[in-house]
Amino acid sequence: MMGPLVLVWALQAKVLTLDEAVRTAEIRQPQVRQARASTEAARARADEARAPLLPQVTGTGTYQRKTSNFAPGSITTPGGAGAAASSSFDTFNFWSLAATASQLIWDFEQSSGKWRAARASADAQGSTEQATRLQVLLTVRTVYFGARAQKALVQVARETLENQDRHLKQIEGFVQVGTRPEIDLAQARTDRANAQVQLITAENNYETGKAQLNQAMGVEAPTDYDVSDETLPAVQGEEQGIDALVDESLKARPEMQSLERQQRAQMLTLRSTRGAYWPALGASTGVTDAGRELDNLVWNWNLTVTLSWPLFQGLLTNAQVREAEANLAQIEAQRDALRQQVRLEVDQARLAVRAGKAALGAAEEALTNARERLRLAEGRYQTGVGNVIELGDAQVALTNAAGQKVQAEYNLASARAQLTKALGRP
Repeated sequence: MMGPLVLVWALQAKVLTLDEAVRTAEIRQPQVRQARASTEAARARADEARAPLLPQVTGTGTYQRKTSNFAPGSITTPGGAGAAASSSFDTFNFWSLAATASQLIWDFEQSSGKWRAARASADAQGSTEQATRLQVLLTVRTVYFGARAQKALVQVARETLENQDRHLKQIEGFVQVGTRPEIDLAQARTDRANAQVQLITAENNYETGKAQLNQAMGVEAPTDYDVSDETLPAVQGEEQGIDALVDESLKARPEMQSLERQQRAQMLTLRSTRGAYWPALGASTGVTDAGRELDNLVWNWNLTVTLSWPLFQGLLTNAQVREAEANLAQIEAQRDALRQQVRLEVDQARLAVRAGKAALGAAEEALTNARERLRLAEGRYQTGVGNVIELGDAQVALTNAAGQKVQAEYNLASARAQLTKALGRP
């Protein structure tokens, strides 16, 4: 079922903004929902690990229909060990009601350590959920800008087709009066047909881009909408040096926070495992009410204190401790590897932003020059100085320059989206 926000733009064919796409993904994207559910499951497991620390209360009720035959020699046999045996198939009712309460007193942090480790693991999963959210937002933004680029290329293709239509009409007039050869008209018709093919391809690519955007947002909806003509503004601090950006990233990245919390969880697990070397102390109490008739039951009460100490279990605890130490070392190595990966991602994104801004400036200059070249070529052709090949080359150069500008805008927006994610910002 689509959310209200998605339903509005899907049915009314409105212009979808980047903010709306991001908000929709945060609500509907299956990866985000799956990560959110995993966090809830981890928190539930933490509550499960706490259960042994709380009092355990059990109530039981039993009904039996049985015989009352006594075996010879039994201490409960009437008359003692020398009494004669008697047996029959006579049966009687026996009711038993019981309530038992037990409480763990101390087990050298075996249970409490597991609980704290489970809570740290739940916190780590919460950080993983946030990392998943940032990755999904990066994907949505990247795909959104891809669709926006395809929309811009549709406009480029339309302008090219309009120019080719105008050229074709002019050349038809020149050929009719005999100032231009018929080969120019054939070339103009070919150029117009190619421009029409480019427009069809661009429109299809735009629809495909919007379908990919729907998937990135996690919705099932038609593509009868437009994406807005917007881009990401400059990222705060994008001109800073690598060290300052890396410091910010290491503090904010949820992946780092997740590994730090996993490390804490593993340290608590190790402490809990070592607690198995020592005894556990517990107490329990119970009340019973039993007899042949429900209105004539006899009650009893008991109190039990238990001290259990696994003196030797085939070196099981020793092996578990070694495993926990190895797992801790593995997490520490993962954390160091992630630090290096974070630095690489920040540096790549920072350099991509720098290159994107330079490339966009160059592309804009190239587009300005290409437009001037086409204007001059059109003037030369109209005066009879130029030829149709020169005119066609100028049009192709303009189309390519416009496409390069669209690509440069996409690259810069995508680089800024990547830098935003690399810095751990939503």
